[in-house]
Amino acid sequence: MSETASKTFGTPVREPDAGRWKALVFIALAQLMVVLDATIVNIALPSAQQDLGISDGNRQWVVTAYALAFGGLLLFGGRIADLWGRKKAFVVGLGGFAAASALGGAATNEAMMFGARALQGVFGALLAPAALSLLAVMFTDAKERAKAFGIYGAIAGGGGAVGLILGGFLTEYLDWRWTFFVNIPFAIVAAAGAYFVIREPEGGRNRSPLDIPGVLLSTFGLVALVYGFTRAESDGWSDTVTVAMFVASAVLLAAFVFVESKVKAPLLPLRVVTERNRGGIYLSLGLAIIAMFGLFLFLTYYLQIVKGYSPVKTGFAFLPMIAGMITGSTQIGTRLMTRVAPRLLMGPGFLVAALGMLLLTQLEIGSSYAALLLPAMLLLGLGMGTAFMPAMSLATQGVEPRDSGVASAMVNTSQQVGGAIGTALLNTIAASATTAYVADHIAGATSRSQQQLVQLEAMVQGYTSAIWFAVGILVVAAAIALTFVNAGRPGGTTTASSGEDAADEVQIPVVAH
Repeated sequence: MSETASKTFGTPVREPDAGRWKALVFIALAQLMVVLDATIVNIALPSAQQDLGISDGNRQWVVTAYALAFGGLLLFGGRIADLWGRKKAFVVGLGGFAAASALGGAATNEAMMFGARALQGVFGALLAPAALSLLAVMFTDAKERAKAFGIYGAIAGGGGAVGLILGGFLTEYLDWRWTFFVNIPFAIVAAAGAYFVIREPEGGRNRSPLDIPGVLLSTFGLVALVYGFTRAESDGWSDTVTVAMFVASAVLLAAFVFVESKVKAPLLPLRVVTERNRGGIYLSLGLAIIAMFGLFLFLTYYLQIVKGYSPVKTGFAFLPMIAGMITGSTQIGTRLMTRVAPRLLMGPGFLVAALGMLLLTQLEIGSSYAALLLPAMLLLGLGMGTAFMPAMSLATQGVEPRDSGVASAMVNTSQQVGGAIGTALLNTIAASATTAYVADHIAGATSRSQQQLVQLEAMVQGYTSAIWFAVGILVVAAAIALTFVNAGRPGGTTTASSGEDAADEVQIPVVAH
């Protein structure tokens, strides 16, 4: 093999690290743990609520405490990874996540549970960008990068559904506390492996002073945004606190952008997000996650409440989606990424997922799993897996090594904010449609069984109304990917850049075989 003559940011291209594939195993394991945690706790929530005496009004904080800490601190976590070094941030993040999980599993009251979930979010915000940026700096050859990000993309997309299966098993056959304790062996194995195997390339740290105003403005701005959407779901969009959160978020994030354009060492260098390819990816990924998170929620309710599935059976019902994501990411995406431009995988991928979502608009109480849900889930998984893989890779490609942590954090931020928006927005649409259907049809239901049937029909009507919106969101995500993302295939045409970044942008070096 011979290296190309290109240099990366004035530094000769180094030989790839010999242990990079072993390192990928431990990075993937850590990523799986973080993604699992987003859904595994949802299935355990009813049991935990009963054991700990958490009120209905407060139970949302089991999910919200994690989402606020994780979403609010991601940019800070990415910058810390650039400052400390990704390996150190990765290992510290794993240790902290394991300790917080132990605290959650041992919780004896709601305050202890909420605190544990917030701590999981804090360390998750350090761990997630460190994991993605380690991949970005360790895999530089185009073909190897495609394989590595194919595996990572499959886990990022399918891990949530795996969490539903694992959460169902642990809750049904052991105890809800094991949905927390299960993280500890994951974290120990990943941390030990990372410590001995990962060799982070030299010279990639950003040792500039920490941008404290940027940290405060971004953290409070993102927390206000995520909390605004979370509150909108429970208290309505016109609620005074909800509106205040959105206004505060807009002001704080606008101030953040202004500060970042002026300070010498910004928390988020604007060159990271203003480059059209990365900007297009962050936006299209966020939109796709809005659609996906809403769907997970509705399908879980549909299968358990309408169809009467157990938690374990519900988890297994999602297996075709996981299989589709793994196939789309590791087979279609990985094989085609070095042959076609990323937008030609992302755009069609989102459209295939939209087609799967379109099938689900036909849901009825008596819909057949094999005839409707199975093909819909396969299409969703294939489409998302195919689109996620090049998106994850391109989001950190061509970024200066000192910026790889914050660029990775932006990928996670777009996903986290997208998840909060998706859950709140689509849930509100579903609830409105359900209420309207009941109001129109309940008068004709005279017996108790007829009233129950109307309630179930109303729920399904609510789900399908929201899924129509999700279809539209995925079509918009596809349009953004096809319009904004204009990078050529890795090793082919150069990535187009804009603004001040244009002079700095160079191709990721490709090794000729």
